[in-house]
Amino acid sequence: MMKLYDINQEILDCIDMETGEIIAPEKLESLQMDKHEKLRNIAFVALNATADAKAYEEQEKKFAARKKAAKATVEWAKATLARELGGEKMKEAEFTVSYRKSEVVEIADLNAVPDEFLAPQPPKVDKVGLKKAVKSGAVIDGVTIVEKQNIQIK
Repeated sequence: MMKLYDINQEILDCIDMETGEIIAPEKLESLQMDKHEKLRNIAFVALNATADAKAYEEQEKKFAARKKAAKATVEWAKATLARELGGEKMKEAEFTVSYRKSEVVEIADLNAVPDEFLAPQPPKVDKVGLKKAVKSGAVIDGVTIVEKQNIQIK
């Protein structure tokens, strides 16, 4: 089957550009049917990709839940071992439980931290709030509501 841009070019070739007269009506009809079939197949590709994306999202949610549960199990096991071993080592053929020193910074008052140690965060625009404000009559420089056509395939 031809590519869509080839079909479109062939359709244009069936029409006399100066007069607008159809030069090859049978070929034009066949090309239009080919184009319709091509567009139909593209729509099916989009439908299938949408279904795939939804399935991937569901799998991501399931894996995220499993990951969270596994991490919670690790934390529970570490806390239980720390409580029961009381700082003593435990050495087995399959594993060793030991302790290592680490340092962390604990911040009691965030306002007392000098600015040089604060990482700047980029501002985040509340587009939903902006849209409501503009729709209710607010005039905000640089902000407009643009109506778009979004294609849907069901």
